[in-house]
Parts: sequence; structure tokens; C-alpha cells
Amino acid sequence: MKKILFLETGRNKNYLLTWIEKQQSWGRYVFSLEQVKKDFPDLSEAAIILSLVRLSRKTRIVSIYKGFYLIIPPEYAARGILPPINFIDALMTFVGKPYYVALLSAAALHGAAHQQPQEFFVVTTIKQMTTQKKGIKINYITKRDIPFNLLEKRKTESGYVNISSSALTAADLIYYNNRVGGINRVCTVINELSEAIKPENINKELLVTISIPTIQRLGFIFDRIVSQQELADKLYSVSRDLNKSFYKQPLKAGGKRGGFETDEKWGIIINTTIEIDE
Repeated sequence: MKKILFLETGRNKNYLLTWIEKQQSWGRYVFSLEQVKKDFPDLSEAAIILSLVRLSRKTRIVSIYKGFYLIIPPEYAARGILPPINFIDALMTFVGKPYYVALLSAAALHGAAHQQPQEFFVVTTIKQMTTQKKGIKINYITKRDIPFNLLEKRKTESGYVNISSSALTAADLIYYNNRVGGINRVCTVINELSEAIKPENINKELLVTISIPTIQRLGFIFDRIVSQQELADKLYSVSRDLNKSFYKQPLKAGGKRGGFETDEKWGIIINTTIEIDE
């Protein structure tokens, strides 16, 4: 019986396309190989994969991860892929790992879109993972612990995604500044991002998750670079409440330390000149 069903269905090359269009009509833009196998139990895996390859060549779907596919709606047909913001939550659910949209990608969602990122940034606990397909690149950054209490939910075309809060985004940008173009670019982004940060966002929950050098650099940038005195004062106050001890740290990590002015309040050695890109 299974062989007969296979032959009859195999003659209809559109069976999977019909299934995909139905998924799309329900507002679903991702699916897994396992899901297809479950819905077509009488087809062999080889037959299903052959149909998936055929649809991939027609740019109706694209494989973004082993066993995980995107459905490409007409409005994205020219690009041949969805924006990462529209599938990252489903992808991370598929691989079974916590995550949040971070760095420049999160900053853009908070309104700091002066410099649109060429890559999409995600923090997760995955040690090795890459996604580079049809002109998009997802840059995964590994963090041992995800600070769920500092994340926000944002609505997208396909559901919700986790993003770092504005304050956590600023801290991450400093800590991972070498991943996004260096401290000078980070200061430009924080200049815009700081408008979305409220003093109450700078609290003990934030400071216990970030390093002391990050606190020092962020405080100095608030104080001396982007003129956000209220944010700088709150950061300094909470640091003192938590008995954080500041030691001399270069503003540009890894740069020379000798022969430069030091900001005594934050313990920052001003070893580079910052120019904000207005």
C-alpha cells in the first residue's frame, strides 16, 4: 500500500508546494524536515528531500540550517530569503538554545539606526554555529549565561523575538566592541542609543551581569563622550552601592596605556580620540 501511495503522490510534483502554500496562508514562514515527514508518512525521506531541492531551485524555500527551511513569500522573492529578524526565534527554538538579538541589531531596534549593520548579531550559548546564506550573515556570539531578566520581547512580522534591553545593549557593545568596528563606532551608536536608556534601566540587575571594565568605560562614555550626565551619575551611584572597585583601564582595550590622561572618576586611561559620527 505504501508503495502505491508513493507512486501516486510522486506523480504530483506540486504536493509539497500545496502544503507550503497552506503553511504560508496560516502565517507560517518556517518548517522542518521532520514536520514534512510527519505530515507525509507514506513518502520516503529521499522523495521528500528531492521535492525540497526542487522547490529550493525555484526559490520558493531556502534551507537555512540542517533540517530547517524558510518559506519565501512573494515580497521577498527577489532577495530569496527572509530578514533574520523574521526567523531567528524559530531557528533558535529549532536548535533548542536560548538567545537574544544583540549589539548593532538590537541598537537599531531601539532606534539607534544611524549605521545599519551589515550583519545580524545574536547572543546565545551555542559554541559553534554559522548562518551565511543569500547575502545575509548571522553573527553568533557565545555567552555562558543569558540574562533573561534584561531582555525584552519585540513583535515582528512572524511573531516575537528576544532583544537586549537598551542598557544591556550599550554594555554589550562596549564589551564586544571589536566585533562591531571598535570603540569609536560603539560611541557613535551609544550616542543615539542613550536616548532610549532611562536611569531606572541602570540597576543592580544590570551591573551584576557585566564586567567592571565595561562599567567604567560605559560610565566614562556617558559622562565625557555623549553628555548623558544623569545616566552617568546613576551608573556611578549603583556601582558604589554594589562596592564595585575601579582600577585603571584603557578606553581602547589592548591599546597603549602610558603617557595618556586618566579620568580619575572612572579610572579610564584616555588612550584614543573619539569622534562621534553625527
